[in-house]
Amino acid sequence: MSILIKDSLPELLCPAGDLIRLKTAVDFGADAVYLAGQEFGMRTASSNFSLEDLKEGVDYAHKNGVSVHITCNTLPHEDELARLPDFLSYVDSIGADAIISGDLGTINLVKKYAPHCQLHASVQSGIVNSETAKALYNMGAKRVVTARELSLKEIKEIRDNIPEDMDIETFIHGAMCIPYSGRCLLSNYFTG
Repeated sequence: MSILIKDSLPELLCPAGDLIRLKTAVDFGADAVYLAGQEFGMRTASSNFSLEDLKEGVDYAHKNGVSVHITCNTLPHEDELARLPDFLSYVDSIGADAIISGDLGTINLVKKYAPHCQLHASVQSGIVNSETAKALYNMGAKRVVTARELSLKEIKEIRDNIPEDMDIETFIHGAMCIPYSGRCLLSNYFTG
C-alpha cells in the first residue's frame, strides 16, 4: 500500500492481485489501485490479471472514480521484449491511467506504445535523491515512487528540489520482502 499527498490530501493506492481484490479495494475507498498482468509484474505469487480481467478491472475502477496503475516493473530479458509492445498497447487501449516501471528500456517502450498512460517510476528505480527524480522526469515520468528506506525528511528534501508538477509516492505499508531501494532479495532468491 502506498500514499501520495496532493493538495494536503492523501491518495490511497492499494495493491490488487486479482479482480476480486480490485473490486474490494475500490468498494472500500481506494483512490487508486495498482496491479499487474500475467507478465511483466514482479508479484508472481499473485494470480494477477488476464487481458480480459485487466479490461474489466479498469472499467470497474473508472466507473467508481478510481485510477488504475499497471505495473511493468520486471527487468525483461531479451526474449520477453518481443511481447512487451503488444501488452503496452493493450493497456493503453483499455484506458489504464498509468504504467509503473523502473527499467530504462521499458520506460522507452511505454512512451512509444502507451502514450496515453502516465509514466510512474517504480520503487525498483531506487530513487533516493532529487537528481534521480529529475532525470526520470526528463524521461517522461509524472510520478516517482521513492525508495522504502527514506525518512520523511529525505522525501521532503526531494520534494523541495523537483519540478512542482512531478508527484512523489511512497510506501506506507506492505514491505513483505527484504528490500533495499525497492529491490526484493527474497523474491529474487525464491523465484529468480
